[in-house]
This record gives sequence, structure tokens and C-alpha cells, in this order.
Amino acid sequence: MKILNLITLILVVIGGLNWGLVGIAGIDVVMTIFGAGIISQIIYILIGLSAIYVAIMAINGKQSPSQPMM
Repeated sequence: MKILNLITLILVVIGGLNWGLVGIAGIDVVMTIFGAGIISQIIYILIGLSAIYVAIMAINGKQSPSQPMM
């Protein structure tokens, strides 16, 4: 679970930064790097699934991905 938590944390941060750049400067970094193809779509899906995972963990009161495992 530790690796899954780290991966989801990284993807959620990437997604948040990407949307911040879209809002501030109109720059979609994922689309700029990977184009408008299937790879970008897969990345967006993985980021969305990661956000759902983090939300479920927070609702269930489980350890969040940002907290270190002990």
C-alpha cells in the first residue's frame, strides 16, 4: 500500500499543478508534452482515479498518502 499511496500522491499533485497552470496561464502541460492522443487520455484517467482513491481514504479516516507510513 505504501507504493500505491506514493503513486496516487504524485499523480494528484501533477493533476493539481496542471489544472493550476490551465487556470492561470491556459497551459495544459500534459497535452503539451503528450499531444491530444491516447497517452494524454490515460494520464488524465489515472489522475482522476488517484483523486478518487485519495478521497475515499480521507472519508474512511485511513492514513492519507501524504502521511508517512510507520
